Amino acid sequence: MLTLIPTPIVNLGDITLRALEVLKSVDVIACEDTRHSGNLLRHFQIAKPLVSYHEHNEARRTAELIEDLAAGKNIALITDAGLPGISDPGHRLLRACIERGLPYTILPGPSAVLTALVGSGFPAEQFFYGGFLPVKSGGRERDLRAAAAREITSVFFESPHRLLKTLAVCAEHFPQRQLCVARELSKQFEEYRRGTGPELLAHYSAKAVKGEIVFLVSPA
Repeated sequence: MLTLIPTPIVNLGDITLRALEVLKSVDVIACEDTRHSGNLLRHFQIAKPLVSYHEHNEARRTAELIEDLAAGKNIALITDAGLPGISDPGHRLLRACIERGLPYTILPGPSAVLTALVGSGFPAEQFFYGGFLPVKSGGRERDLRAAAAREITSVFFESPHRLLKTLAVCAEHFPQRQLCVARELSKQFEEYRRGTGPELLAHYSAKAVKGEIVFLVSPA
């Protein structure tokens, strides 16, 4: 059985009891970064074999893990934070299980996307998730203008190093639209800052931007 397990965004107290039970019971834990996940497991006194599973070895490691699953092993897949498969490794292995008819399950748990969506105060009955905004300026502008045209909330991941460029695009093309920068979620200095593009651009231009960011555009 393959089990995809969400891990805390930052606060280790957010892990579920069921997640801990499964991690203690499996034969192998596949993780994005063995050092990072090793710290998590040591905190909860879990000692299990770890194998790396990341974007650079997904193809090879998927084949290996599928054979282990077919042989009857129980394997947990975790990433550095949040739910595997959401802008993190996991989809390829899950698809391979489906194609081979192997059993799998997904545990509920921490999600930066849903946490930020609810915390933004924007409508959440329907929403669009676009992953990381493109690095190149043309792609970023295209995705942001598309978000501004939607009648549902749009949610993206963004790097703190590119936030000002993103806000500049918003300030230029839809200066009255309400935006939200959800930052440092579940940490001591968690922040949900709402405002228009010009307002947020002025605020973050005056201070260094740190931490993981979820960026939201309110509906048209």
